Amino acid sequence: MATYTVQVPADTTTTSVDPSLLTQLAWLCRDREQLRFDHRSHNGESSVRRVEPYRLVNWGRRWYLLAYDLDRQDWRTFRVERLAPRIPTGPRFTPRELPEGGDVAAYVSRGASTAAWRYQAKVIVHAPAERIAAMISPAAGTVEPIDDTSCLFTTGSDSLQSLAVHLGLLDTDFHVDGPPELVAHLTKLASRYDHATPS
Repeated sequence: MATYTVQVPADTTTTSVDPSLLTQLAWLCRDREQLRFDHRSHNGESSVRRVEPYRLVNWGRRWYLLAYDLDRQDWRTFRVERLAPRIPTGPRFTPRELPEGGDVAAYVSRGASTAAWRYQAKVIVHAPAERIAAMISPAAGTVEPIDDTSCLFTTGSDSLQSLAVHLGLLDTDFHVDGPPELVAHLTKLASRYDHATPS
């Protein structure tokens, strides 16, 4: 029997979701019916989305809908408490191949983390991708090789302080172009550490 809900660990923030909404979304995933809904992003922007719903995922204490966005032609994860379905639902659809080779939990935990971050950064790390990937959890971000000695680390946090500490724990050289708030914070830390050592 197919499973339309998945649970993955992480995240401790509690959010309230109407059980009837979860039931409705689970039925749409089961019956393969397209869904249109009003969506509110993390920064408060509203939009209407048209998707093929596939799985409901409980990541920590939040519910997410994994769906294929028909207008953006790509997979997306949506926080359930930020969507309001429009009735009636759309026509039935033919299932697509799931992302990550069907590893829905890994895909959603990574996507949910990224969407939830207040500050997001793309960091060039001067170390092999395999080494950096072994040091971080999948929820911390993604690592893509640039060449044999460097990689692109996409990560983020709700706190500049936490993000700076996390980058420092990589214990290797890195380069950051943004966001501006992170660049300013790292510059301030560099000056502070410079003054902390004997001249």
